Amino acid sequence: MPTKVSSSVSVLALSLAVALPAVANEGQWLPMQMPQLSDELQQAGIRLPAEQLADLNQYPMNAVVGLGYCTASFVSPKGLVVTNHHCAYRGIQFNSNEEHNYLDDGFLATSLDKEPSAGPQERLYVTDKIEDVTEQVYAGVSDDMDGYQRYHTIQGNRKALLKQCESNDNYRCHVRSFHGGKKYYLLRQLMIRDVRLVYAPPQSVGSFGGDIDNFEYPRHSGDFTFLRAYVAPDGSPAAYSEDNVPYQPKSFLKVNASGVKQGDGVLVAGYPGRTSRHKLLSELEFASNWQYPVGASRYQQRIDLIDQYGLEDGVIKIAYAGTKASLANRMKKMNGLLDGFRKTDIPAIKGSNEHAFKDWLKADPSRADALAKVEQLEKKLAEQRNYKQRAFYFENAQSSALLNTANRLYKLANERQKPDAEREEGYQERDMKMLEGRLNRLTRSFHTRMDRGLWQMDIDAYLAQSHRTAALDKVLETLDLDQAYANTGLNDSGQRLKWMTQPVSAFKASDDPFIKMAVALYDANEANRKQRQTLAGDITAVRPAMMAALLDWYDSRNQPVYPDANGTLRISYGVVDGYQAADALYKQPFTRLEGIVEKHTGVEPFNAPQKILEAIKAKRYGSYSVDSIKAQTQSWYCGILPCAEANDGHFGSVPVNFLSSVDTTGGNSGSPILNGDGDLVGLNFDSTYESITKDWYFNPSITRAVHVDFRYVLWMMENVDSADNLLTELTLIK
Repeated sequence: MPTKVSSSVSVLALSLAVALPAVANEGQWLPMQMPQLSDELQQAGIRLPAEQLADLNQYPMNAVVGLGYCTASFVSPKGLVVTNHHCAYRGIQFNSNEEHNYLDDGFLATSLDKEPSAGPQERLYVTDKIEDVTEQVYAGVSDDMDGYQRYHTIQGNRKALLKQCESNDNYRCHVRSFHGGKKYYLLRQLMIRDVRLVYAPPQSVGSFGGDIDNFEYPRHSGDFTFLRAYVAPDGSPAAYSEDNVPYQPKSFLKVNASGVKQGDGVLVAGYPGRTSRHKLLSELEFASNWQYPVGASRYQQRIDLIDQYGLEDGVIKIAYAGTKASLANRMKKMNGLLDGFRKTDIPAIKGSNEHAFKDWLKADPSRADALAKVEQLEKKLAEQRNYKQRAFYFENAQSSALLNTANRLYKLANERQKPDAEREEGYQERDMKMLEGRLNRLTRSFHTRMDRGLWQMDIDAYLAQSHRTAALDKVLETLDLDQAYANTGLNDSGQRLKWMTQPVSAFKASDDPFIKMAVALYDANEANRKQRQTLAGDITAVRPAMMAALLDWYDSRNQPVYPDANGTLRISYGVVDGYQAADALYKQPFTRLEGIVEKHTGVEPFNAPQKILEAIKAKRYGSYSVDSIKAQTQSWYCGILPCAEANDGHFGSVPVNFLSSVDTTGGNSGSPILNGDGDLVGLNFDSTYESITKDWYFNPSITRAVHVDFRYVLWMMENVDSADNLLTELTLIK
């Protein structure tokens, strides 16, 4: 049962030294920071008390859940959950085959007994506790330690905290670093292990526009899917069983069927992945000059090969649909970052701020130590960049799913020789169920021909560059791909699971080609791992001091001070609004059903289902048509921006997607968009192309997030797919 949030969270709010935001809407704030932003929330039109938003045990925050890679929210007392279609892709793919292709056809369970498992590795996580553990994490760490010792002392302390926190198997805990290691916080999450697929539109709705429209606007995507959480009859989390029953959440979001209009204040709550706004210029330059271009090029090559093989084999197309979507999203984001760096000259902005920060340090002799830490950090970051370039090709040259599996299993065999507390993170007893799920899931997302083709590309890239490793060269010299794939047992899930309990001696005696490669590469992989950990430990000795000085500088300039995103629960606020995308190009905040018809070509990714086209043509809007969604206060725009909406201000349709100025990033996919009263009005699913650089720099004039308007979701449920059984579960407000 969830418990009340630890009183130590009040310490967190103080320790982060929040300055009031100098830029409206910027900030991915921790929930307990909300009370210090009370005035700003009210000005933005947020009527929920800030203290209520700070409490993880109150509505609406106790209805927000994580998927481990996306965000979702409870929307009924029967554990019904809504998230993005692309976040539920694995579950839809897991249940798809050539006979029943739910990716293409969509899926609707008309009763509870028809809801299939979304897969053995799917989870829902409900955060219920946050606690400051900085002192415990740094216990025993001394200045005379080298990076490797420092890293493992910190990791040992983290693992001890996790073990204590996870004494109850129903919880998954994390120790996360804030502000570059200045603070560490323990987060506890209730883990629901039985997640089932309930309702998903076809991908021609869920990803309408595909990669062409990805990060673009206007959008017309029905990026939503409903899942359901199940637990044992006694209410405790349990693995999938036919005896399980729907989970009863402490709270669930009410749905406002009237939606929002331009100028309305909105909130987004979710689990944003990573941002880099507090990183140094040298880190940005490395990303811009090498990391992003090289990574985007590799993603494109892999996408092209998946497309080629997918056209030839429908099984491959289904098996790698999720992989391709993920690659395409990451590639377009990297290219968008590169474009944004050039157009806005973010390196120049970053450089100017960094020079000002260093000048501020130099102006006061008492800050000399902090300045020295910054210089030490720069040196260590340079070493880390050199390592990353070498490791990129070395690790990718082992990218085969089967070799990756063999490496992981042999590493597990070696780690199992140690006491559990001394094992590497990822190989402790707490990780075994997740590893087992990963090994099982491989069956649904693997094809020998595709895996071999993708691996060969990475091998060729490794052989074409100068950063080589002798052990890997030796393996590749004698590698016979035909023989390797023909004679391995790792393509069988039963064999993979069996290897989880085998000793090191069994691996060394094995004739399986991939197991033999894993044994031959083990020492080289361990040396690579040790170098990475040593550098990480070195950086923990200097970055926290640099961040402490940087926070003092931010505070002296009255700039926002919020931690970079790190996968923990955050709240952002903003308003529904369009933006000036380019000269004479103003993008309005809402799109209409008619835009789907205008974009429809009948060819993927603009192949809207016929039943949707017919409903739009017949103007079967139901109760979700909106006459006008212009705010009363919008008139000041007119005359300086082309703000008139279609039909001279008469909207006359169902809204599909909308824009707001909330601060989001990857991981916020599926996050609920709440109105000022905390009612659900949309789902976050993307950002505009101009906004991609917000991971490094927030520009309030053009930064916009893209959301599915929940009126479109309700319209689909009522007028297209007849999901009446689910509509009756929702609490609708109008």
